[in-house]
Amino acid sequence: MRFATAMRDWEEALSHSVRAVGCDRPITSALMILAPRFAISLIYYIKFRCFVSIRAEVEFHDQIRIGRGSRISSFCRIKASGPLRIGRDVSITNGTCIAASGNGIEIGDDCLISPNVTILSANYRHNELDRPIRQQGMTSRGVKIGNNVWLGAGVVVLDGSVIGDGVIVAPNSVVSSRLPANTIAQGNPARVIFTRR
Repeated sequence: MRFATAMRDWEEALSHSVRAVGCDRPITSALMILAPRFAISLIYYIKFRCFVSIRAEVEFHDQIRIGRGSRISSFCRIKASGPLRIGRDVSITNGTCIAASGNGIEIGDDCLISPNVTILSANYRHNELDRPIRQQGMTSRGVKIGNNVWLGAGVVVLDGSVIGDGVIVAPNSVVSSRLPANTIAQGNPARVIFTRR
């Protein structure tokens, strides 16, 4: 218990000192630079009772919420400049990249996210041909993934996607729209190929 209190005190002191120098994202910036990864893993365990590998790159941000019993494996990258909610008992395996911005990402309970999955909640505007794409700004509709969803290896989930409960997405598919509950989808773009019964 003493160690948990010391970690919280350290986190708070670090946050205040970095805010004093005017950093926009104080806790994230300071922890990613100054804190060893095992400390970040420990803070997430204390705060949410979830397991974050010391080899994962997970930002420590006040908009990230991870459910109890969830596991984030090695070499995952989780970034947030918008809300990110990960449910209970979610398994996020090696090489997965989750970037929550704008309207954010919501992942339900009991989901399986296979290796090298990418989930993005923003998109670049690209309608002005005379301006570089990077100067046109971004849009965000958010991503919602239901409960008990299995995303196969290499799946890409793009901004605006809504995946219903019980959906299975085949490996290397690209989800860019709505997938109804209890279906199996595959392809680019992902289309329903079977309804689970």
